[in-house]
Amino acid sequence: MIAATSGILRAAIVCWLAAFFATPAPSAANAQNFPSRPIRLVVPFAPGGLNDSVSRLLQPHLERALRVPIVIDNRPAASGIVGTEAVAKAPPDGHTLLMVASSHTVVPATNPKLPYDADKSFAPIAMVGKNPFLFIVNAKVPAKTIGDFVALAKANPGKFDYATVGAATQSHFVTELFSQRAGIKMQQIPYRGGAPAITATVAGETKFTIISPQASLPHIRAGTLRAIAASSLTRDPQFPDLATVAEQGFPGFEAIQWVGLLTTAGTPKSIVERLNHEVNAAIRDPDLIAKLANQGMSPAGGTADEFHTIIATEIDKWSAVARAANITAE
Repeated sequence: MIAATSGILRAAIVCWLAAFFATPAPSAANAQNFPSRPIRLVVPFAPGGLNDSVSRLLQPHLERALRVPIVIDNRPAASGIVGTEAVAKAPPDGHTLLMVASSHTVVPATNPKLPYDADKSFAPIAMVGKNPFLFIVNAKVPAKTIGDFVALAKANPGKFDYATVGAATQSHFVTELFSQRAGIKMQQIPYRGGAPAITATVAGETKFTIISPQASLPHIRAGTLRAIAASSLTRDPQFPDLATVAEQGFPGFEAIQWVGLLTTAGTPKSIVERLNHEVNAAIRDPDLIAKLANQGMSPAGGTADEFHTIIATEIDKWSAVARAANITAE
């Protein structure tokens, strides 16, 4: 009786093992069937902003490659936190994407109680586009280089006001990072967005700002503002004649604005790699490159792991700047 029972048990185990190993691993099965329905691309800001514009440029390329609709879902609330949280809590199957800007790595520096972890709650896919910040002075300020500006600021400690697009924003952090490196003291004047910050600098209410090309180029071309440096480590293809901060005496200085795709943490690696491949293919298209250039951006690309490294590094960098400059959320 015991022998018969043991034989039945062994047979059952053999059958179970055969069935187990014949069944595809969940990640492989998911990847093979991906995508199985329309993909939702969450933009955590209002229509018309950079995240939204780049999403709509990328949308038709991904639709053709993946052969499913890409539905853009704008969720403009709480400085992007609401839309970002929605993706952090979505099923990890690649059917919910998030278009974030580099401000994603700044928010944790002053918001320790976010409803998600800006690093661990997401699976980075790829950086789509990037551009340097421009260091800009009012045209009447007698500085044509970073060295000129630092000398003026040191000769007038505390008298140089600078405009930002808001307190605890990336432009605020970049300016504080530069001030720390240069050993200068300036007074922040926060505005509500890029347009009023630029207007104030044009009018001379503030002497200096660090801001995106999208907001400043028309005024630079009109001669009311002067760009004295770019914040990328090497010269950007969009601004080949503009020397970088690193070239002008501050080696290693880098702070870029970027836009990129994330999905929910736990999404199978094979799905992330498929999405990464399609994004990289899209941003090699000459038509998309030209349209990104109209936004003041250059195509970025790279692997998902490279993008993850950038995000993790920037979170640490901006948190250190916040501590050193005592920057807190409003």
